[in-house]
Amino acid sequence: MSLTFLCQVSTAGRLATANRQQLFAPARWAQVSSATAAAIAVRHVGTSVPHSNAARTTASDSTAPTTSTKTTTATTATTASGPSSVHPNPGPLPGFNHYARAGHPFKLTDAFLAKYANVPPPFGFDGLGELVYYRTYSRLKPNGENEQWYETVARVVNGTFNLQRQWIEHHHLGWDARKAQATAQRMYDRIFHMKFLPPGRGLWAMGSPITETRRLFAALNNCAFISTADMWETTSLPSEPFTFLMDASMLGVGVGFDTKGANHRKSTVHGPNPSKPTSTMVILDSREGWVDSVGALIDSYFDQKRGTVEFDYTLIRPAGLPIKGFGGLSSGSEPLRQLHDAIRGVLDAHRGKPLSVTGIVDIMNLIGKCVVAGNVRRTAEIAFGDANDAEYIDLKNYQVNPHRAEFGWTSNNSVFCQVGMNYKDVCERVRINGEPGFFWLDNARQFGRMNGVPDNKDWRASGGNPCLEQTLESHELCCLVETFPNNHKDFADFQETLKLAYLYAKTVTLAQTHWPKTNRVMLRNRRIGCGISGVAQFVSARGLEELRDWCERGYDVLQSTDKEVSDWLAIPRSIKTTTVKPSGTVSILAGATPGMHYPESRYCLRRVRLSRHSNLVQPLIDMGYTVEPAVGSEDSTLVVEFPIDFGPSVRGLKDVSMWEQLNLAAFLQKHWSDNQVSCTVTFDPESEGPHLAHALQYYQYALKGVSFLPRMEMGAYPQMPYEAITKDQYDAAIATIQDVRATLGKSVVYDAGVKEEKDPEAERFCNNDTCAL
Repeated sequence: MSLTFLCQVSTAGRLATANRQQLFAPARWAQVSSATAAAIAVRHVGTSVPHSNAARTTASDSTAPTTSTKTTTATTATTASGPSSVHPNPGPLPGFNHYARAGHPFKLTDAFLAKYANVPPPFGFDGLGELVYYRTYSRLKPNGENEQWYETVARVVNGTFNLQRQWIEHHHLGWDARKAQATAQRMYDRIFHMKFLPPGRGLWAMGSPITETRRLFAALNNCAFISTADMWETTSLPSEPFTFLMDASMLGVGVGFDTKGANHRKSTVHGPNPSKPTSTMVILDSREGWVDSVGALIDSYFDQKRGTVEFDYTLIRPAGLPIKGFGGLSSGSEPLRQLHDAIRGVLDAHRGKPLSVTGIVDIMNLIGKCVVAGNVRRTAEIAFGDANDAEYIDLKNYQVNPHRAEFGWTSNNSVFCQVGMNYKDVCERVRINGEPGFFWLDNARQFGRMNGVPDNKDWRASGGNPCLEQTLESHELCCLVETFPNNHKDFADFQETLKLAYLYAKTVTLAQTHWPKTNRVMLRNRRIGCGISGVAQFVSARGLEELRDWCERGYDVLQSTDKEVSDWLAIPRSIKTTTVKPSGTVSILAGATPGMHYPESRYCLRRVRLSRHSNLVQPLIDMGYTVEPAVGSEDSTLVVEFPIDFGPSVRGLKDVSMWEQLNLAAFLQKHWSDNQVSCTVTFDPESEGPHLAHALQYYQYALKGVSFLPRMEMGAYPQMPYEAITKDQYDAAIATIQDVRATLGKSVVYDAGVKEEKDPEAERFCNNDTCAL
């Protein structure tokens, strides 16, 4: 076992010995602990400690090349990638309290943070990144002002290392506060300069009262999967998959589900037993109250011991009142009433018959519609079904299922594929509307990276998340983190980022959720997804061969880091570690193209929606941005146009064929991602549509999942998110806009206006496998 990672060699050894003595001699323990702490403090202050490049804390060090630094500690071990630099031996740390020990919450020093307070953050895309930050991730401080970027990063890093501290101290593994402070400062610098970013969930929730007070750690995770095959087990209630999806969705977690519970021998819908008394459930004004009401209603249709369930909605706050904790405004009880009525309608139609595929997807989609009612919460769903089931693959054919047009949009739909199957019928539907997507579950179970070497580590997997970048077991959550290779000067720089990005994601796996079944699978798998974005920019600037080299070497760095971190935390190694997510607002912050996807054009107008009441609106108008009412929501929503440049030599989608996009997905699945590559291939319905089935015949051996999107004619509907423009149009538009960094942040923090905490919008809806703003 490598002792180089946070190798608390002398400190941890003395504390571990003292821990053992504590079991037998409490009085002696007090003396040893006091003497040890004093000796450590003296040694930290008075001893010169080897100082590595990675331990420097100034802002300018964020681009310094990483070099291995030899230490004089006799017990330091080396790994395949050389001496670990995730937790190097730090030098003196200004402002650090050397007496801070067990039980003290972790906190970056004020002296360190002061260096960043006046440094302009490198937000991307000519002001768009900063707008997205203030609209989406800047929480309110106790004084009523919005966080600035350096404060948001501090909150996230403090929360991350506090999780580590609690785990280490709870298990008596020996917490070294000095080394933690040094590593945290390095992580802070990498996030501040957007070399990597936590997921949107993490940027908004980590270190906030959601995790520190309410302990809702599920909110840190991006996505989940639940199988309906489990709903008929004796240890489950029929409602369990539905309530899990609703609970997770209300926490902002996207959820995948399958239809395997349909037409089961136990799935007959009896309806409430008329011989049993009617009961009235008073619904509590909480997430739990809403979820419990849906569970009680669904179970009453399957359990003959239950009578009719009615509901009392009087405790639910009226529409328009603030929601504490997760922010936003209450939608009132009406969306829940409508959901209850809709579920009764679905189940009443099944009386005396087994629950069908359509019934399962209808209920899941209706829950999704309820969760997002009132434009308060954001989530995503994906359904998985049998590719040979005409009922399933026609769910989004609203001529066949007109009743679903009202809510079918709440999920992507994909099919479970078998290598060698006939793709023709499914592809004909894809050619028309882009759905369903394709998921080769056997490939996901048998392989990490699709490099011809099966490992069968994921044999329990049963599905994936809404954007299909993660393989998942039933009840499993996943935490993603996003790196931006093109924001690095060389591989040594990128290697340092990978280690710290990985450390963030692995730390999230230490936190327990409020779902026992989820905790059981997550504690075993420790699955994470360390992703890369800005692929199109990297390939355009440095070429495909350099990307292959960085992917291969970077993957090896992560496997080595996983071993060291897992040994240090005394937890299992992660079953899978890498991914390519489609990204959403996070890549916008960093000025990166999302995941592996190419932009509509090098120069685009990017349209972003804002509430009419947002305190961002007037500053944007004053700066010269085009702001206009949103078509269809003129009374409540505005649209802001941002001219953006994706960078030199970056091609637009019209210049990237369907075949090249598939090749890039297969390339990343082979050289980087041991989970999946989230890939939405844009194709021309006329020239490329007839070739879809042939393409899948070739790529079924190289991919785990893929979806397709017919190329839409520009202007197909008003205010499309992206509109291609020429360089002259871009130059003319940018010339009218003032420097956003000089004014926007100051306006938001200090000017009068609506200062109302909102829900995170980081991963809004998944549309054709792409998480869009």
